[in-house]
Amino acid sequence: MPETESVEGQPTAEPEEAAPEEPADTERVEAVDQEGEEPPGPDPDRLAADLEAAQQRCDELVDRLLRAQAEFENIRKRLEREKEEVVRYAASGTIEALLPIADDFDRAIKADGVPAEIRQGLELIHRRMFEVFRRAGLEELAQHEMFDPSLHFAVN
Repeated sequence: MPETESVEGQPTAEPEEAAPEEPADTERVEAVDQEGEEPPGPDPDRLAADLEAAQQRCDELVDRLLRAQAEFENIRKRLEREKEEVVRYAASGTIEALLPIADDFDRAIKADGVPAEIRQGLELIHRRMFEVFRRAGLEELAQHEMFDPSLHFAVN
């Protein structure tokens, strides 16, 4: 804005040109319906219906999420059980192959004419072999105990 000097030597601003005046707001324009009432705002019934539909959709999504989480947890638990089962029975083929050898050790220990030192060695190997079997989950049934296929796993 250009400045001019006043009579006292002080700079003064030049008067700005006046903007053209807009017409006075004497005629307020309002949306008025035929009866002279203002139009209604949002329909409360419509808003309530929209809110109810949104709440129902939210409830459905929460339910689907909870079901998916439960299904995921069930799958995780099943896989963990299957993994434990695989680990438990992973050596079953090797154990089955070693059982006839364990039986041979039994017969050798009970045989007549075996020197005491050899018998002690055979018994030590036999005990250690059956300790490995026990750690793998194999146990011999007592002679008076009945075989229950729902509880026992047969190895021949």
